Amino acid sequence: MSITWSGIPASPGVAIGPARIWVKKPTVGPRRQGSRPAEEKARFEAALQESRDDLTRLYTKALEAAGGETAAIFEAHQAMLDDPSFHALVSTRIEEHGLSAEVAVEEAVEELASLFTRLDDPYLRQRAADVRDMGQRVIRHLVGDPLPTFPPGMPPAVIVADDLLPSDTVEFDKKSVLGFVTVQGGKTSHSAIIAQTLGIPAVVGLPPEILTEVHDHDTLIIDGETGRVIARPSPSEEAPYQQKVRDRQQWEAGLQPLIHRPTVTQDGHRVELVANIATLNDVKPALEHGAEGIGLFRTEFLFMNRDTLPSEDEQYQVYRTVVEQMAGRPTIIRTLDIGGDKEVPALHLAPEANPFLGYRAIRLCLDRPELFLTQLRALYRAAQHGPIGIMFPMVTTRREITEARRLLTAAKNDLKKKGVAVPRPPQVGIMIETPAAALMADRLAADVDFFSIGTNDLTQYTMACDRLNPTVAALYQPYHPAVLRLIRHVIEGAHAHQKWVGLCGEMASDPIAIPLLLGLGLDEFSVNPGKILPARARIAGLNRQTLRPLAEAALDLNEAEDVRQLVERALGSS
Repeated sequence: MSITWSGIPASPGVAIGPARIWVKKPTVGPRRQGSRPAEEKARFEAALQESRDDLTRLYTKALEAAGGETAAIFEAHQAMLDDPSFHALVSTRIEEHGLSAEVAVEEAVEELASLFTRLDDPYLRQRAADVRDMGQRVIRHLVGDPLPTFPPGMPPAVIVADDLLPSDTVEFDKKSVLGFVTVQGGKTSHSAIIAQTLGIPAVVGLPPEILTEVHDHDTLIIDGETGRVIARPSPSEEAPYQQKVRDRQQWEAGLQPLIHRPTVTQDGHRVELVANIATLNDVKPALEHGAEGIGLFRTEFLFMNRDTLPSEDEQYQVYRTVVEQMAGRPTIIRTLDIGGDKEVPALHLAPEANPFLGYRAIRLCLDRPELFLTQLRALYRAAQHGPIGIMFPMVTTRREITEARRLLTAAKNDLKKKGVAVPRPPQVGIMIETPAAALMADRLAADVDFFSIGTNDLTQYTMACDRLNPTVAALYQPYHPAVLRLIRHVIEGAHAHQKWVGLCGEMASDPIAIPLLLGLGLDEFSVNPGKILPARARIAGLNRQTLRPLAEAALDLNEAEDVRQLVERALGSS
């Protein structure tokens, strides 16, 4: 006999398949008292470093699979891991109470998590899961317990769990995990947000009895739109959900003819739809989804998870491989965008209280010219093999552009002295990520060939909110008229100099934002590979002429929610 439950719809879509119960054993061993405080603190420090290495790997994996917004979750975990208040709580328990490091971490984590669970705001309450995720990682390293993973080659299944942490969710293999249901969690949990990005249906907030009523291999239906979950459904109960699955498959199939088509609006206006990539492995899916080029190649992966800096030849081979695989399509490569928020041992970066406003990106590169010149020489050499653009991140002043271009010329001259063939100069552009750069766009455009607007950072700097800080995350509003006005100013400033403008933040694939960006005159949309075809379909269904007045109307509104409602009334949300 079937059983039906109602939970919280967390990620849209329907999944039908055999259940797999996911149970994680406790991580803290029986030892409560520590040996000597100095030894316990040394164990704690070693576990912290191992956890940092884990988070660097998860950050890279999330960046590849789901983009910058999802990867930022693990930047937040890194910030929690290095939080002095967390370290102080652990040290106090070790030094004054004589506890073992693992028990001290467990107690400190629960104290910090309880601060979130007592809050009224549901979004902030869900951040307790992130604190516990970070803590469980440290504890597992302390007790030598392998981090739980889904077995490779696991048959496709619907995961049933008490809770799934963000690090669990990002490890999912989409071929094996059809969907998931949990007792804990909410729509704003980071596991739910990752599931939405990965396109995995999910329902959370279910009654605890689902863990005992459902068994491995039971057929399970989950509806991520309504929150309905059915175990052991009858054929008549299963039939309408099978139809929903077929409808979804038909919609996805309908996108396939768009792979080889240009990106054109209803009224014939063409824009470029290109891909964001983070590693060599991303090039193939970008091409398979119909990318017209690479709008953002993040080069940070070359510097992470290692103790030495990559050589010029190593970098050149990677850049050359990407350029050759793109077969004449343009490739925009961003120079190193790393600061104290990322673990790069070879750079010996000191932790900063606010790394997003600190020593990072172009600031770091200009301060370490040999590091920068090595990358610039490699990029110049790669330009022999196809069209590339070099993009400098986090620019705030014209002086930074001048100095970066001076070093680019020096890199070219170095190569000429070595007898290396130097092609015509690649295009040079900058990321517009700060209000300072946005407001000076009409001046900065004279010094570059293009702009790429990084709306993830531009939004947080404009709204004066750390997007990784859950207490102010509600202020992170890409639709806010203040952000939209800056985007318009950037586009108008560039176009006045006949320069093109792209956008490589999450906004570029947002079905609400796309009409506004078209109306404002954006030339290029750079998105994660899996979002190329939905974005192309969205653009193909719009008339650019009618979007100009819509965008202007949005600029005159007061709040982000007003903008959302305006677009939905005019065009719908998808």
